[in-house]
Amino acid sequence: MAIASCFFCVPTPNTSSSISESNLSRPHLSFSPRLSSSSVKSISFHRRVTVSPLFSSSIDNGGSDNNNNNNNDGGDGGKNNGDGDGGGGEDRDRNRSEAMMLLAESGTELESLPKDLAAAIESGRIPGSVITRFLELQRSAVMRWLMQFAGFRERLLADDLFLAKLAMECGVGIFTKTAAEYERRRENFFNELEVVFADVVMAIIADFMLVYLPAPTVSLRPPLALSAGGISKFFHNCPDNAFQIAMSGTSYSLLQRFGAIARNGAKLFAVGTTSSLVGTAVTNAFIKAKGAVDKTSEGEVETVPILSTSVAYGVYMAVSSNLRYQVLAGVVEQRLLEPMLHQHKLALSAMCFAVRTGNTFLGSLLWVDYARLIGIQKSH
Repeated sequence: MAIASCFFCVPTPNTSSSISESNLSRPHLSFSPRLSSSSVKSISFHRRVTVSPLFSSSIDNGGSDNNNNNNNDGGDGGKNNGDGDGGGGEDRDRNRSEAMMLLAESGTELESLPKDLAAAIESGRIPGSVITRFLELQRSAVMRWLMQFAGFRERLLADDLFLAKLAMECGVGIFTKTAAEYERRRENFFNELEVVFADVVMAIIADFMLVYLPAPTVSLRPPLALSAGGISKFFHNCPDNAFQIAMSGTSYSLLQRFGAIARNGAKLFAVGTTSSLVGTAVTNAFIKAKGAVDKTSEGEVETVPILSTSVAYGVYMAVSSNLRYQVLAGVVEQRLLEPMLHQHKLALSAMCFAVRTGNTFLGSLLWVDYARLIGIQKSH
């Protein structure tokens, strides 16, 4: 049901003769001398409604049917050349004009922006709403520091609650993992704090990557060199989330969206295998050290098979965790909760916390069933 919902979108409200508040902070227009008359004329004073994120065509709300195929999102209508930049020239001209006007109003020089953001503005790949969010985030010292890193910059520009979701996931992960460790060890919990600490740290790293990798982004990456191979170019231009909404001036094909799942799956397999390898090795080392010191405890706790457990956990993260978090971030949060609760950030945060907690609980149940199915954990 959640995946099916990604084929529908929530229409944006109509605006007539003025730019939406999400794209422009003030209704009046004050033009900088740097803006040419041609760039000002190219601004479109009406909004579009995006229909079906995977197979969409833009419909003009102003009443005119221009029958163009400037998709806001991927399809195979001939506009997408496979590089993720299939939006029409009209959209790009409008994006560039809106962005330059907002920078002029705020007194921000284009040269003072990060290079990847400045290049995206000049090429018209990002709309004015992204610039508005960038200027708002710059007011916070913490956000301004995080925006220095390209990965955080792309994710914060796409979702201003990304940092809160990261904190939610890691916080819930610490609580649930610690509770699981206590349930498993009971009276030996405090005697095995070193093992518990190692397991919890590995779980936090995995939780961080599970939020970070599938999060929707504003793609600011420059194109690869012409000498790069076809496969590298294909995966380079896939979205970070298979279900994320493409911005005006950008589109993703259905194949690119499947590519996003495959690429994140490979990354999560590496993360899961590595974190489990380190955590399992540390756990076994503590078990053996304790057995060497205290002969009476030797054999009470069985060591965990390192390689099979690590590979199994990597496969689990690449398949189950990857799909669940892609749907959670791209469908449930961005396509369902965000449009409904956009003006109510507190309620939106509470709903995100609830669905992420439920997803974590579901993931724990699925892992236990999977581990018992393949024989790396025994059912007592």
